[in-house]
This record gives sequence, C-alpha cells and structure tokens, in this order.
Amino acid sequence: MPKTENTRNLSPFSAVYWRTAAADFRKPRMLAFAALMIAVCVALSYVPSIHLGDGGVRVTWGFLGRSVCGMVGGPVTALVFGFAEDTVSFLIHPTGAYFPGYALTTMLGTMIYALFLYRARPTVVRIFLAKLATNALNVVLGSVWSAVLYSKGYLYYMTASLVKNVVMLPVQTAMLCFLLAALLPPLSRTGLIPGDMGNRLSLY
Repeated sequence: MPKTENTRNLSPFSAVYWRTAAADFRKPRMLAFAALMIAVCVALSYVPSIHLGDGGVRVTWGFLGRSVCGMVGGPVTALVFGFAEDTVSFLIHPTGAYFPGYALTTMLGTMIYALFLYRARPTVVRIFLAKLATNALNVVLGSVWSAVLYSKGYLYYMTASLVKNVVMLPVQTAMLCFLLAALLPPLSRTGLIPGDMGNRLSLY
C-alpha cells in the first residue's frame, strides 16, 4: 500500500486510488470521523433554512458535512456514510415516509464530493465542479423520486429543481470554499488529510 504522503492527486481511474480509499475506510479513526460527520449532519438538519425570495429557493446546510466527509474519507467511506447518514437523519428527524431513493442520492452525492476532493489539492475550481455535479445529480435523481412519490410528471419537478439548483450553485460554492479554507489547516495538522495537500485554498 502506498504511503499516505505519496497518494495525493491520484486519479479516480487508477487502481491505487481505490485501494487507498478502501484502506482508509478500514481505519478506526476514519470511521470515527465519519460518525462525527453523521452527527454534524443531523445537527445541521435542525438549523433553520434561509429562504431566498418566494420561489422556494432556500439555503440548507447538510451538504457541508457531506462534502467534508467525502474529502477526508474518500469514495468508499462516502458511500457507507451516505446510507448511514440518510437513515440516521430520518430516524432522528423524520419528515414523511422513508424512501430509499433519497438514501441513494445522498450516497452518490457524497461520493461525488470525494471523487473531486479526496487526496487532491483543494481549489475553487474543484469545489465548483464538485458542487455542479452534485446539483446536477439532485436535479436528475431528485426529480425522478418526486415523480414517483407525488402526482405531477418528471418534467414539472425537473424544471423546478433545475431553477433552484442553478440559483443555489454560486451560493453553495461560496459556502464550501469558506468552510474548506477554514478546515484545511486543522485537518492537515491532525493527519486527517495528507500534509502535502496544502493549508490554503487556491483558485485552480
């Protein structure tokens, strides 16, 4: 297994990347961190959202914990975390009937953050692309789940979701940039991310 400091900037298309991610998933420290991020996401679900205008666009907070878990834990940890976080959040703070499609969306969304940010030099461009991809996932899959659960067709939900996610993209990107810029130094000092990833957020 490659040493931690030699596994920065690996491509998700390489076998070493996935072996490293699997090895990280087996570390007790990483599992404890993922459990902490589940608790953070549950706590954030109680923080009131901020409504932007009258179109149903609102700022929520759970994606912040998911992005940090994906960046630190990697894609394997992200998949397990996503399922556990969605299930625990529902059990503690239910909002309607449990639907496994939402767990799948959370799993894939957290994995997308990992694919862009895990063991990679953190940049504004990477964060933007990660958020763009997760928002696209929310539009595509979220609209499918809404069409399955409710009375209106896919195009209706897709249009509404597309507008909300486009409006929120720059806001959420800015939120992630500020959060990760603040967390990089302590995460590096504690060894949760490789030290050579850097302590500052660069543009690209």
